[in-house]
Amino acid sequence: MTMTLRDVALIIIVMAVWGANFGVSKLGLQELPPLLLVGLRFALTALFLVPFTRLPRDKMLPVLMLSASLGFLHFALMFTGLRQVDASTAAIAAQIQVPFSALLAAIFFKDRLGWRRALGMALAIAGVVLLAGEPQTSSNILYLGMILTSSMIWAVAAIQMKQLADVDALTLNGWMALFAAPQLLIGSWLLEDGQLEAIAGAGWKGWGAVAYMAVVVTIFGYGIWMKMLSRYQVNQVMPFTLLAPVFGVVAGIVMLGEGLSLLKLLGGAITICGVAIITIRRPQQAQPAGPRS
Repeated sequence: MTMTLRDVALIIIVMAVWGANFGVSKLGLQELPPLLLVGLRFALTALFLVPFTRLPRDKMLPVLMLSASLGFLHFALMFTGLRQVDASTAAIAAQIQVPFSALLAAIFFKDRLGWRRALGMALAIAGVVLLAGEPQTSSNILYLGMILTSSMIWAVAAIQMKQLADVDALTLNGWMALFAAPQLLIGSWLLEDGQLEAIAGAGWKGWGAVAYMAVVVTIFGYGIWMKMLSRYQVNQVMPFTLLAPVFGVVAGIVMLGEGLSLLKLLGGAITICGVAIITIRRPQQAQPAGPRS
């Protein structure tokens, strides 16, 4: 089925929304600590979605386990790292989840890797290594490591999400948010300081980021994305995801005034090229419905 211009435009808008989320999130982190910010995001997501969705009882435990891996571990590491790493760098580095997903698919689902996808994995990793050598990033290498680790956890969580492919995307996002929010808020209470002062002093950056992530990224973005995946073949839709890190870089420059060094450009181009090789050749299979950023 040929994609209509309207649907192409909608998918590009979703990629812009997801890419811009790196810049929006970093603005939010200027006013709210990482775990608190994500906890509030999921609390608002659950408030909007859970009353209108129903999760079968036999899916409760798998979604609870997903909330621990994806909702807590992935986002706790991603946002803690993002606080110290440029949004543009994070947007590119997060793409390491694609080659890691391909590797796990080869291990757990006997998905044939092939030399082309192996080449894509090598290029993606080489690009991230170049990003790590960028002066500003090398001084925050621990936090870049958190973003890379969070992306690997996302790839592991993708296996869990495949087992929940029969659950509606918004239902999955809503109930995972319901289970993840308390974990993140308790984690914030144990590991972070000044939460009450941060909430009291938060302005449009903090609360705007919470609303953007809950409503625009999750409800709007994933609502449209899953409709597109149900309407078209996966290999028609997935290549558009290559636009998300590009929009992420633009968001970092426009929203935060981040610089664009030659090393960052080269590392980003090589990473996206490697991800493109893997994504465009990816078999037509159900794609995870959980949030990625």
